[in-house]
Amino acid sequence: MPWINADDCSGCGICVEECPVNTIAMKDEEAEINMDGCIRCGICHDVCPQNAVRHDSEKIPEGIKANVEETKKFMQACAEYLGDMKEKNKCLQRMKKHFKKEKIIAEKTLEELENIKNI
Repeated sequence: MPWINADDCSGCGICVEECPVNTIAMKDEEAEINMDGCIRCGICHDVCPQNAVRHDSEKIPEGIKANVEETKKFMQACAEYLGDMKEKNKCLQRMKKHFKKEKIIAEKTLEELENIKNI
């Protein structure tokens, strides 16, 4: 999914004009994408002269860091509220199961998407 790097956006508005579904607007002289309406067509990537429209794959490290921090928070809460390190480790195992489930969902979704391209 696209996102706008505010540091690179010059506020030219080209992406706003070119968006076929009108989901990009100017806010405080910077482009902002309404992801609820975005159809992920990639036109905004192609037309931005400043390369301010970025791809979400660049945010993978941030997502990993957020998942790890959230897991640590849950582990600490389990230790605090449930009483010991054993519970903290159980929490870690539950979070690993959660992310494994998310991985399976992503893999199965990709398989299904491969099937629909032949329709």
